[in-house]
Amino acid sequence: MSSTSEEPWITWFCSLRGNEFFAVVDEDYVQDKFNLTGLNDQVPHYHQALDMILDIEPPPDDELANDPGQSDVIEQAAEMLYGLIHARYVLTNRGIAQMVDKYQGGEFGHCLRYYCEKQQIGR
Repeated sequence: MSSTSEEPWITWFCSLRGNEFFAVVDEDYVQDKFNLTGLNDQVPHYHQALDMILDIEPPPDDELANDPGQSDVIEQAAEMLYGLIHARYVLTNRGIAQMVDKYQGGEFGHCLRYYCEKQQIGR
C-alpha cells in the first residue's frame, strides 16, 4: 500500500491522478455487509482487499497479506473492489449528492468547443 499512515486508504485512492471522478465512499457504507453482497465472488483476495480499503492490519498468520510479492495483487484487488463498491454507492442518496457536488464544482471539466462557452460536461 502506498498511502501514508495518517491518510485513510479511500482518501488516498480517490486523490490519485485518474481517480478524481470517484466519490469518497463513507466507511460506514463499506463496513455494512449488505452493501457488499455478492462482491466476494467477483474480487480475488476479497477479504485482504477489504481489509486494505478499511485500513485494517492483516493478522500475523495471513501468509498472502504478509508476502511482499503479493502486495501488488492485493492492491489491484482492492482497487477493483473499491470500484464495485463505488458503483453501488453512487446510486444511493448520499452518493448522488456527492456526484452532484462534483458536477456543480466543475470537476468533470467543460466543453472545449468555442460555441459551448465552456459549458460543464454533462449539461
